[in-house]
Amino acid sequence: MRGRLVVSTWTHDPSVYAPARYRRACRYEAFVPERVTGIEVVMSGDVAGVVSDAESVVRSLNDRARPALRPFARLLLRTESIASSKVEGLQVDTRTLAKAEARAEAGRRAGRDVQEVLANVDAMELAIEKTSLVGRIGPEDIVAIHAALMESTQPHLAGRVRTVQNWIGGNDYNPCDADFVPPPPSEVGGLLKDLCEFGDTEELPPLVQAAIAHAQFETIHPFVDGNGRTGRALIHVILRRRGLAPDYVPPISVVLARDRNSYIDGLTQFRNDNMDGWIAKFAAATARSAILAEDYLAQISQLQQSWRDRVDAILDLRADAAAWAIIEVLPGHPVITVPVAVAATGRSKSAVNVAVDHLEQAGVLRPLSSGRRNRAWEADGLLDILADLEAADTPPRAVPP
Repeated sequence: MRGRLVVSTWTHDPSVYAPARYRRACRYEAFVPERVTGIEVVMSGDVAGVVSDAESVVRSLNDRARPALRPFARLLLRTESIASSKVEGLQVDTRTLAKAEARAEAGRRAGRDVQEVLANVDAMELAIEKTSLVGRIGPEDIVAIHAALMESTQPHLAGRVRTVQNWIGGNDYNPCDADFVPPPPSEVGGLLKDLCEFGDTEELPPLVQAAIAHAQFETIHPFVDGNGRTGRALIHVILRRRGLAPDYVPPISVVLARDRNSYIDGLTQFRNDNMDGWIAKFAAATARSAILAEDYLAQISQLQQSWRDRVDAILDLRADAAAWAIIEVLPGHPVITVPVAVAATGRSKSAVNVAVDHLEQAGVLRPLSSGRRNRAWEADGLLDILADLEAADTPPRAVPP
């Protein structure tokens, strides 16, 4: 066991309703993990090989980066956010999210689950773009990610490190029958500081560091809610800061979400000091997700070329036409509006309106409504590819030489 158990007594608060059977005092054991700064990791040869292969696949994905592919990074992030939210039980499909995001950009409200997933996208972007660039990671950076994640739906919890005992599984009224009880709140501050210090080290391979940081964060469970999604955002921070994934962090949660029981089992292996078991699971999930992302990028590139061919077949546009610029950014905006296209391309509103008409004529954009106000279009075929990525189950493959 990588830690110690603290035995405590739970006393029912009479001001809080609970069924009679949960009103009695009971004993429970909270787990306080060992610190991770300075941790020594000795991997077996097989696991070290899995880690090396997985890092090679992630590097291969990022070596393909070029300016024209940058919009794909946002779509990969969206896929990761949807999958990360599914681990927490938020079931929002790709098409629903894309349409809701377009409505939100037009100032219209979305449902609660959709708001939470959109907040997850914002939190992921914060993690990658801001936290990855800070000089040193501090607890305040993790708090900022959590705040972005929770602010729109649970503002009373957003960015607040817990001051109460939480637990996983069991019942809603006490931790005595819980599957896992994180450390007492008095331990959280020191453990978070230690985790951040570990996040600034470079002794371990990046993937191993990300695996340990994520498992330690989930063990600490420093917030009342939103720990899973915040902890998976931390994976992105580590991989970006270490330079393993400077442009594309593969959608690891797509793989983890497919077998939630295996994911939880891996975290349990970590707490039981089976480091090899957890690192092997994490590295295999990373490799599989990077392979999925590479295949996905290839499909998107082919789709973009088919869009260009459709336009060429019916229109004779100049090389600098706004329609071409919109095609370049569409992978990041599968449902697009005129204001979003203006912001994404830097073209004028009038030029974008003409370009949208051209793309609609060519069948590249499909209108989602017949009205003239708050118009939105779906990029033909794009969401189908993205939905296939979420549902795909690709086995690991050998890394090319």
